[in-house]
Amino acid sequence: MRRAARNVTNAQQTISASEGENDLKTLLLTFFMAMVPVGELRGAIPFGVAAGLHPLAARGAAILGNLFPVPFILLLLRHVFRWLRHFPRLSTLIDQLERRAHLKGRKVRKYRTLGLVLLVAVPLPGTGAWTGALVADVLDIRMRTALPAVTLGVVIAGVMVTAMTCGVAGMIG
Repeated sequence: MRRAARNVTNAQQTISASEGENDLKTLLLTFFMAMVPVGELRGAIPFGVAAGLHPLAARGAAILGNLFPVPFILLLLRHVFRWLRHFPRLSTLIDQLERRAHLKGRKVRKYRTLGLVLLVAVPLPGTGAWTGALVADVLDIRMRTALPAVTLGVVIAGVMVTAMTCGVAGMIG
């Protein structure tokens, strides 16, 4: 009898350990998915929640993942663009990106920090941390202003996307 109880306990511990490993994998996938420029946290939070993470864990991982590349973008983008301009095909792509950033930056130019927060916070395609950092760099907004504005925008977007994800999940489930 004791052996059977021990076997059940060992099996439960093994299941708990594998669930913890799966949660860690899902958390890391959510983190890295949020780093990708197109999906960012708008895709990472629904992914994390759908994969079984608690919404707050999914939001935390997505926010951190989305913010991770921002300082590097703000610091290195001009140098990378300058280097890429040496390649003719990439030069036209860089020109398109800068043109797009100037178009997105009209409101940011007018409202400066608040405009940058709103550009990043609105969970629509073509907005987000990558676009906000690109616009900040193109408009010569200093890092000490741009980084807090992008961070606040990402947090606001994270709250909105989590609320929408949980609302949709609540209606379905």
